[in-house]
Amino acid sequence: MSGASLVIGASSGIAQAVISQLLTDDPAATVYRVSRSPNVSQDKNVHSISCDYSEAQIESAIEQLKHSPSITQVFICNGVLHSDAHMPEKRLEDISGSHFLQAINSNTLIPLLWLKHLLPLLNQDDPCTVTLFSARVGSIGDNRLGGWYSYRASKAALNMAVKTAAVEYARRAKQVKLILFHPGTTDTPLSKPFQTNVPGGKLFSPQFVAQQLLSIVDHLEPDGQLSYLDWQGKTIPW
Repeated sequence: MSGASLVIGASSGIAQAVISQLLTDDPAATVYRVSRSPNVSQDKNVHSISCDYSEAQIESAIEQLKHSPSITQVFICNGVLHSDAHMPEKRLEDISGSHFLQAINSNTLIPLLWLKHLLPLLNQDDPCTVTLFSARVGSIGDNRLGGWYSYRASKAALNMAVKTAAVEYARRAKQVKLILFHPGTTDTPLSKPFQTNVPGGKLFSPQFVAQQLLSIVDHLEPDGQLSYLDWQGKTIPW
């Protein structure tokens, strides 16, 4: 797909792999990368934007992007599963109010604010896909194991927020396709504490996930619907 790509939360392992794959597929591609402390890229086609993900700085980033070529791909990769102070909850007694709010902020509110401020920018003639990183554990219908209260709730909230936004985007930005993407268990710091329990062949490299994601995105067209897909392109139940 021609046009520029925008990668938000660009310091994550998968986001970096997505940028690398975009440039592998098209060395002349224009990529805008957004992160808290963006590194200066050696590639002249990669442009870094610093953002602390406050709403004011999200607005500032959008202002900078108004002078960019048409944005035809967006990847919103923000998210948190655990921190030095908190691991995913195994039981109700493990729930921490501060950790819950951190999860909601990172996994739900920040992506939703990007959808809010991207809307005028993406209301264009060129088709555009917007991929947000969700997770299978955000599926209410698929929840059979319990636990992980904050992460599950924040991803389920993301799913509902983006489902609602998709209704509005279908009216106001008809050329945009919204996608919720579950990458599977990927070999990044986010999954590191849990990798010993992953079945053989089910721990994916960021490069593999990036290839799968871009292949899926390349075959989707704006249809006024939100797609909730895994790394194989298979639909996940809500």
